[in-house]
Amino acid sequence: MAASVVESFRELLVKFLMPEKCFDEFFVNFNLLHVPCLKVALSKGLGIGIILGSVMVKLPQIIKLYRAKSGEGLSFNSILLEMLAITGTMAYSIANNFPFSAWGEALFLIVQTVTIGFLIQHYGGNTLRGVGFLAVYIALVSLLLSPLVPMAVITAMQATNMPAVVVSRLIQAATNYRNGHTGQLSALTVFLLFAGSLARIFTSVQETGDSLMALTYCVSSACNGLIAGQLLYYWNARPAPKRKAKKKAA
Repeated sequence: MAASVVESFRELLVKFLMPEKCFDEFFVNFNLLHVPCLKVALSKGLGIGIILGSVMVKLPQIIKLYRAKSGEGLSFNSILLEMLAITGTMAYSIANNFPFSAWGEALFLIVQTVTIGFLIQHYGGNTLRGVGFLAVYIALVSLLLSPLVPMAVITAMQATNMPAVVVSRLIQAATNYRNGHTGQLSALTVFLLFAGSLARIFTSVQETGDSLMALTYCVSSACNGLIAGQLLYYWNARPAPKRKAKKKAA
């Protein structure tokens, strides 16, 4: 009985967290300070944690849209820009056969972001356009994942992630500076994005060895860090209350 439990434990860890040689180092040789294996286990653990967190990161936004039956205040163009960056990362990772733990959150983020894009169109009275948007996106992703698209095109898509992230974050930073506060920006979301992008620098280097992936997450971390810094700076700042319009004399 005990032997079967140990074997099941071995299979679980070897499948998701570490190679078999590292299992032997940790649990057979009791070499708990084996640095290469510690790096592997830490990278895998961080990757799995990021993926699990991404499953629900945009769920509150989807629920809010559904309850309000309105996409007011959400930019469809911003959604498209975000989808470009996420899709590029996923296609690039799959084309290079990177492990799922190195890019898996992109898949869940895409599903949630596409859902938000459709709901914006649907609640804006453009359901047919929303359906067309879904159809075109699915067709484009199918094409990207097929052998018909040269690797150079997919690499170029991954390279565009950096300017896309920089532009989107600088727009937000400029808005914060102009307003003198961060408005309804979620502190939890900002800090989670910052922490996740920092962790991805390590996992991309450890699991892929790809300099473009690592550079993308370095740029993303710097931009997310800028927004996080602004949030701390403007922590006690609040939007000025709107002045009530004076009633006209009868």
